[in-house]
Amino acid sequence: MKRTFTLPRLLATLLCGLAMATSQAQAQSFPSKPVNLMVPYPAGGLSDVIARMVNVPLSKHLGQPVIVENLGGVSGAIAAQKVLNAPSDGYYLFQGSPNELILSPLANAAVKLKSEDFRLVQIVGAAQIAFLARKDIPATSVDELLDYARKMAKEGKPLTYASVGPGSFYHLLGEHLSKVTGIEMTHVPYKGGAPANQDLIGGQVDIYLAPFGKNYTDLAKDGRIKILAMLNKERLEGVKQFPAITESKQLKNFDFNIWTGYFVKKDTPEAVVQSLHKALTDTLGDASVRNGLEINSLLVAKPLPLSELNKVYSEGTTQFRAIAKSINLQPQ
Repeated sequence: MKRTFTLPRLLATLLCGLAMATSQAQAQSFPSKPVNLMVPYPAGGLSDVIARMVNVPLSKHLGQPVIVENLGGVSGAIAAQKVLNAPSDGYYLFQGSPNELILSPLANAAVKLKSEDFRLVQIVGAAQIAFLARKDIPATSVDELLDYARKMAKEGKPLTYASVGPGSFYHLLGEHLSKVTGIEMTHVPYKGGAPANQDLIGGQVDIYLAPFGKNYTDLAKDGRIKILAMLNKERLEGVKQFPAITESKQLKNFDFNIWTGYFVKKDTPEAVVQSLHKALTDTLGDASVRNGLEINSLLVAKPLPLSELNKVYSEGTTQFRAIAKSINLQPQ
């Protein structure tokens, strides 16, 4: 049977073929110039440490330099928006988490991006969360801290807790902590982990539920901060000297961690996404990267296929939006 092509169908067929050819050409030539790795926080924090651990091996697997660019502010949304404003060609890779791409739009009315604007290309690992306190706070455990916080709140002097910005995961943890304990606390937002750490060390803020890094162990040994617990279900290798949150009497079900991954704009050509996915997967197989993640007490992720990553990101979006709803988080 002879097949007849109408002009619209012929044009559609030609355009489809052209798109496929363009995608294949992009895959073959990508990358032909340096790739920018956008980090949504200032230099010095754990996010920056991860990026500078990954960028050199990733450069090797991509065959082009990977340049780390730090841009903090609005819980990571400023950096995320810069990626969205760039062409959809894979040359801007975003290192982020549900913190910046799911929660920030829920908390800040000025943030117009949506989690659906991005596509997850690979997960690097999950950060354990530490329950940190200033060095001179009169408590040596989570339960003692909560007893002290309850006393201060009754006196009209609620404890302060740090976060990396309104609507950030660490802000939600602080609000959730206040809600489940019934203790009033005051939120103090910062533009990143480094300035939050500075004020915790200086005693300007009382507590900080923060992604754990090896530097905190050194700070605790030097008596500059206190590590009251890890928000883990059990004591894990590398941090066994610190209690798991389940060992406390008042916060047995307060265990959390948060993953970090690499994203591109959702409309990035499939062939380019596949090239980045392969390079990132190979990078995570590098012994130097895995050792670096473990040294910084990060839970090393098992590389996932793109189909599974789409599911993880979708389910994460649903989960974190539910947490935000449970504390009645309103955009400001």
